[in-house]
Amino acid sequence: MSAANHPEISWADFEKVLVVAGTVTRVEPFPEARKPAWKVWVDFGPYGEKKTSAQIAALYQAGDLLGRQVVGVINFPEKQIGPFRSQFLLTGFPTDEGVVLTAVERPVPNGTRLA
Repeated sequence: MSAANHPEISWADFEKVLVVAGTVTRVEPFPEARKPAWKVWVDFGPYGEKKTSAQIAALYQAGDLLGRQVVGVINFPEKQIGPFRSQFLLTGFPTDEGVVLTAVERPVPNGTRLA
């Protein structure tokens, strides 16, 4: 797949997507999920704590996630996933082994927006 297959967007289009850093505060198993997943709660600073279902259990244990800074899209509408209500998209890169989380190179304040 090449960039040519995707239309160009404007800076205004990019600014509509609220991509921010936050710290994982809680992780719980999600046995009802169809694919191995965790329930993850993240502190996004001024945006508050939000929760999501994340299919990252293939590469990450709960202990690997607690206290880790992650990157999330926090202005999608909430989504019902089985008995759980997901409030943001945890970003990562799909690989054959599983999803690799988007990394923050060094700590930033929770709620810092990607620019």
